[in-house]
Amino acid sequence: MDYYAGIDVSLEQSSVCVVDEKGKIVREAKVESEQEALAAFLRGLGLTLTRIGLEAGPLSQWLHAGLEAAGLPMVLLETRHVKAALSAMTVKTDRKDARGIAQLLRMGWYRPVHCKSPPSQDVRTLLTARKLLLVKVIDVELSIRGILRGFGLKVGPVSTGRFVARIRELAAGQPMLEQVTEAMLRARETMRAEVNALHRKVLEIVRADEVCRRLMTVPGVGALTALTFKSAVDDPTRFSSSKAVGPHFGLTPKKYQSGETDVTGAISKVGDEMARTALYEAAQVMLIRVRSFSTLKRWAMEVAKRRGMKRATVALARKLATVLHRMWVDGTDFRFGKEAAAA
Repeated sequence: MDYYAGIDVSLEQSSVCVVDEKGKIVREAKVESEQEALAAFLRGLGLTLTRIGLEAGPLSQWLHAGLEAAGLPMVLLETRHVKAALSAMTVKTDRKDARGIAQLLRMGWYRPVHCKSPPSQDVRTLLTARKLLLVKVIDVELSIRGILRGFGLKVGPVSTGRFVARIRELAAGQPMLEQVTEAMLRARETMRAEVNALHRKVLEIVRADEVCRRLMTVPGVGALTALTFKSAVDDPTRFSSSKAVGPHFGLTPKKYQSGETDVTGAISKVGDEMARTALYEAAQVMLIRVRSFSTLKRWAMEVAKRRGMKRATVALARKLATVLHRMWVDGTDFRFGKEAAAA
């Protein structure tokens, strides 16, 4: 008989439910959210487990890797599918969630999520930390501007290099303002130094990565976009078609059709937000800042004439995802025109 185990992961303890192929509950328990504890519990059941499911989350990927290394048949479940399936429950508890996950595994009504490799997880950690620090630097700068504005002092447009001198110039002669702004400027300087250190690490990784250097042959795709895309995709063979990469990152429109109602909405924005943002920014750079023309840019400009620049940028971002994936799989550089492809 086949058995299925659903695990609802929490920070301290996880709820585990095991059902048989008919849906009957065989065992329920609370187990510590540790790889060793969960592996020992599942092995100690004495049952041949067909599938063990975890809903994707902060701890799930780490638990999935440890339990899979222990030889257990693990599956990561798509969060949106699990939420939709369990939304009919009037009472929500961890125990009932574990039961629902086990039943989803039994019926096969789930979508597996790709578990990133350790190198990709390391890169994602680096990119996330860099972005977080950069956002905090911008927050500090905006806060300084807001403080000075309360005294009628307007910073105005100023370059990054002249920001400190401009703030000191405006705060001069006011002891309290000088003390407050100096403290915030020191904090800004420290965080900016750390951002630069992490950015140098990003460039170091890109220089040593052949795939990233190939992706950067596309106009508008820089080191950050290439590394973000590579770490988000992780394994290019998991996509059956290059055209599936754009929808995977939420760059296709939503659709709602029922009876006489047929609405095509904005993009779905599902999937990796960091990769989607990087592709959109690369598309903007190609359309606005890159001077060299290519077949890809010409296509996007034609879309802009018909539908507007914003839609053209989204369409180009989706097309870029397809092109970058195809380049990665084929091991080819970017081709600016059909003549080069024929040659």
